[in-house]
Amino acid sequence: MLEHCAGNLPLWLVPVQVKVLPISDKYNEYAEQVVKAMKAADIRGEVDDRSEKIGKKIRDTEMAKVPYMLVVGEKEMNEGKVAVRKHGEGDKGAVTLDTFIADIREIVNTQLKGKTAQTVA
Repeated sequence: MLEHCAGNLPLWLVPVQVKVLPISDKYNEYAEQVVKAMKAADIRGEVDDRSEKIGKKIRDTEMAKVPYMLVVGEKEMNEGKVAVRKHGEGDKGAVTLDTFIADIREIVNTQLKGKTAQTVA
């Protein structure tokens, strides 16, 4: 499976589906709230709370092949949004957390339906 996907596992299978990247330490609490909301929706995520520059966090997360990154800072915290980055595609813009969760759940459900259809066929 790893060789077939070149390490880019399907969203439903990858151990960490989303990594939340706070711009600075003062947004770690909001990042934790985002992860808590995702976990309540059965989305596997974690916070990168290292005291590194955001560029390094993004590069490291890209290298780890985590499918989605959520960058959070003051603007996102105040508006209840997340800035979405997709592995290999870059910035996808800011959306509400509820919208992001719904989108991820839809992608996973679609992938699982396709997997079931492939297994049966």
